[in-house]
Amino acid sequence: MQTTKAAFMVMIGLAMIDLSAGQSLNAATTITIQELSFDSTKPTSLALPPGKSHKSMNGLATVYSNKLSGRKTASGQRFCQTDLTAAHRSLPLGTKVLITNIHNRKSVEVTINDRGPHTAGRVIDLSGAAAAKIGMKKTGSAPVKVEIIGGASSIFGEKG
Repeated sequence: MQTTKAAFMVMIGLAMIDLSAGQSLNAATTITIQELSFDSTKPTSLALPPGKSHKSMNGLATVYSNKLSGRKTASGQRFCQTDLTAAHRSLPLGTKVLITNIHNRKSVEVTINDRGPHTAGRVIDLSGAAAAKIGMKKTGSAPVKVEIIGGASSIFGEKG
């Protein structure tokens, strides 16, 4: 059942990416994204446009507010500015992503443990520590590339 939920969340996220780019999904082309499946023994097939991998996206990253420190995230963990974590609207919780600041090419690996950002035009919210590693802590936002590098981590009880 969790695999079905994860596949549904991934499909919605991919559809949102495609629709925001002004393209529609093409049911004739499918790929398997095994690393996003909660059960890695059951790959999830997704319909994607030809030539697109959807393992990366570009957009605006922002820094979590300090007011959220100590509050529970969607994963159940407490938010801590010193952890290398992030919030994304649709990637499965526990997904590892590489965030690269497009302006200075600095990168950081983070784990998705929350939902957001809840403001239009933003693709990911980063903890203070993650934002500092890519040089965007002072500005509070930066254009970034988000690349999926791994599935759900073992801290959520799944394979990754």
